[in-house]
Amino acid sequence: MSERKVPKIRFPGFTEEWEEQELGTLVTRYEDHVETPHNGYERLGIRSHAKGTFHSYVAPGEELETAKMQRVASDKFIVNITFAWEHAVAVTDAEDAGKLVSHRFPQFSFRDGLDPSFFKYAMLDKRFKKHLELSSPGGAGRNRVLKIEDMLKYRIAVPSIEEQQKVSWLLDNVNDHIVYAETELNKWKELKKGMLQKMFPKEGESVPEIRFQGFTEPWEEHKYGDDIESIQTGTNLLGSKNNTGIPLIKMGNIQRGYFDVTEIERIDVSDIIEAENIVYYGDFFFNTRNTLSLVGKGATWMGENGMYAFNSNIARVKLHGVDTIFFNYLYNTDSFSRQIHASAMGTTSVAAIYPRSLESVRYFLPTVDEQKKIGKLFQSFDRVLNYYQDELSQWQTLKKALLQQMFV
Repeated sequence: MSERKVPKIRFPGFTEEWEEQELGTLVTRYEDHVETPHNGYERLGIRSHAKGTFHSYVAPGEELETAKMQRVASDKFIVNITFAWEHAVAVTDAEDAGKLVSHRFPQFSFRDGLDPSFFKYAMLDKRFKKHLELSSPGGAGRNRVLKIEDMLKYRIAVPSIEEQQKVSWLLDNVNDHIVYAETELNKWKELKKGMLQKMFPKEGESVPEIRFQGFTEPWEEHKYGDDIESIQTGTNLLGSKNNTGIPLIKMGNIQRGYFDVTEIERIDVSDIIEAENIVYYGDFFFNTRNTLSLVGKGATWMGENGMYAFNSNIARVKLHGVDTIFFNYLYNTDSFSRQIHASAMGTTSVAAIYPRSLESVRYFLPTVDEQKKIGKLFQSFDRVLNYYQDELSQWQTLKKALLQQMFV
């Protein structure tokens, strides 16, 4: 007895088996040719975004005056027949209507009783992507042209129109949350970037464009070597994802201005960790070895106190007269990063930074009171960024789970 074609998760009241059909029985070819595009036409492109796999951009008409173009309509299934972009697919909406695509982007209308939004998500199935690949005979890159007749043989399970609409309604709502979180995240990233440019002096200047009220004195020029009390590398003990001991910060965990511990190794539970190799709040670290483009990445630890160790490819820097929260953001400014990068020694694949090479790095510092205010401000930016990043990740995870369990 064959397994019933029903999804793992359904809305209450729906019990009927989904009907498996060939894609070719669900859609018909749609064409609206435009032989000569006018100048400045808006063309539908192929980069990924939250709505689907297409986006729009304005292109000068004279570039494709002789090409056969088509006008896009809403609620159409559209596919890129060349393999250069892995056959991007999407379902168009009202925002796409009236834009143009080349003849390499055929459109299809859905038959009555089908919800286009449902298919927007159904087409994300990995099996469909694989079917598109198999429907592209031989060749490489743009030579791998999709055979439409083979693509239309794809078998897809479809529920009633009412269940289609429920599923697409739910996923559209999840998508709205994803778009909102992405928008807010990008907005706060741009705001933080702008404030970093304005709250630290530009090269050749000793006063930033924006300051907290009450601070008027010029920032003083410092040499990194004069502010460093000590530099100490971490433990030589090895970590592994299979161990159950204390988590170990490695060079890959240090990003520019923050730590990423989503992928973390641990030291063997039987190993003894010396106190000097434990990470504490406010410690500033940089990686001493990496590729030439990544060596020297640095960040101040603002996480749990005394719960992590760090390894020998990472150095902890103790500074005097410098607030390390503030220093986290100063260190990752463009001018400071360029100097750190210039101090690296080695090849493109293997490079190192030695304490003596840091001595000549120069920067400007305000008073410690002003440093602390600036550091706290950017910490607040990071808290907001982390909030929206977490929101985005949670909604993306939910969407992925729903796509896996609400379709057959």
